[in-house]
Order: sequence, then structure tokens, then C-alpha cells
Amino acid sequence: MKPVEEQGYLIVATNTQNTDYVNCSETLAKTIKYWHPDARICLLTNEQVSTGPLFDYVHAFPFAIDTVNPYANDWQVFDATPFRETIKLEADMLITSPIDHWWNLLRHRDVVVSTGCRDWKDQPARSRHYRQVFDANHLPDVYNAITYWRLSKTAQDFFATVRNIFENWPHYRAMLKFPEEAPSTDVVYAIAATIVGPETCTMPFASYPTIIHMKRHIIAAKRDPWVDEMICEYRDYELRVNTIMQRGAFHYNVKNWRYGR
Repeated sequence: MKPVEEQGYLIVATNTQNTDYVNCSETLAKTIKYWHPDARICLLTNEQVSTGPLFDYVHAFPFAIDTVNPYANDWQVFDATPFRETIKLEADMLITSPIDHWWNLLRHRDVVVSTGCRDWKDQPARSRHYRQVFDANHLPDVYNAITYWRLSKTAQDFFATVRNIFENWPHYRAMLKFPEEAPSTDVVYAIAATIVGPETCTMPFASYPTIIHMKRHIIAAKRDPWVDEMICEYRDYELRVNTIMQRGAFHYNVKNWRYGR
């Protein structure tokens, strides 16, 4: 797709039987627009959604979609975005502070997949509970929840590699220790980053952008869901967890969590 604007945010929302990701994306868009009223946002979905105050563009997936593994459609973001520079965000997040400074850092690369994550205390995550396949195979510790790219040959090659991995997963799976039965986007992005070159598409030395990831073992919660044991205060689009202010992208993970909705 030919770009029609210089920069903007792309949110991917593929509804499942258990989760209304379009609803999540609407909440995310509200938080982006609060901090940055002039931000341009594109929703990528095959659901029936109209443009309006939240979404400046609503695009369908440009190619046939994989209905068995919704993650396997992610490579289509490169062709779907209306922006010359894009920041892709996962739908089940909130933006809890200004993020426009991200652009200045990220545009030092043609592609940047965020590296690492933080807990609600703003400390780098130490748990590797969810990252066994990454550690065993020496893959970069990427989180596709925040991914930047500009229209470029590098980005085109990266997403072509992502597509190849998804479509030929049995081949790649056979080369991995502790592989996933069905590939997650993070694992596929990590393999693609390894092939393209981590120095080309990651910035592990950067202090931002990273997500605050609220999975149980990352935050050392005693049980699921984490909201049952932590106090959350949400007011005027600012979020505190156990009195600590949250900054940037907050990946709440509990899909029916209603703060900010």
C-alpha cells in the first residue's frame, strides 16, 4: 500500500472466541489520543469497524488470513499500513504517559523490535519463565508489542522473513530447542531478527521503548489474575499500581480488566 501520511500508529485486532480485541484496541486508541490528540491511528482488522474520532483509518488484512493461528497474519502489517513510518502496538495495552519521544529514537533504524520488558515497579523483568525457547536457542529477547519500521528495503525484507517463518513453521520448528507447537509472534520476530541481523532491527541498549508486562511470573504475582492482589488507581488517563505511577505502554494481559475502558 502506498503511504498516504508520514507517521502513525497501527493496532492489529483479530477477535477470537474469548477476546474482543477490537474493544481492546478502542481503549488503546483513546489513551493514545488523550496524550497525543493529533496522533494518526490505523486499525487493522477484518471486523466491521468505522473510522471516527478513534481511528483515522480502518484497513482490512490485504491478503488471505490464517484462521487457525491469528498470529500468523502479522506479516501483513507492512503492506497494510498507510504510514511511511509506523509504530505497531498490541491491542491489549494502555498508553499511560506521552510517547511521542519514541519517534526520535526509533528512526535511527529502518526496523526496531522492542527488547526486554519491565515490571510494574519499572524494573527490568528478571523472570525467564516465558522465555525458555529464547534462551535455549540464543534468540534476541524481543517483544513485538512495540515494533517500528519505516518504508524501506530493510523493513520489506524483515516482514518477508516473518511471513516465510510463519508459512514454513515445521521447517524452523525442527531446528529449535523447546519449540512452540504453533508459533507466537515474539518467537517468529526473534528468528527473523536473527536472520536479518539483530544489530539491524533491535536496540537492546535503549532504555525505551519497552512494555510494562503484567504476566504473573514477570511481576511475581502469587496467582492469576494479578488484579486480585494489586491495587490499581486509574484517573485522567494516569495509572498507578500499588501507588507506583506507570509510564509508557502498559500491557495489562488480563483481557477483561476494565480500568480505562
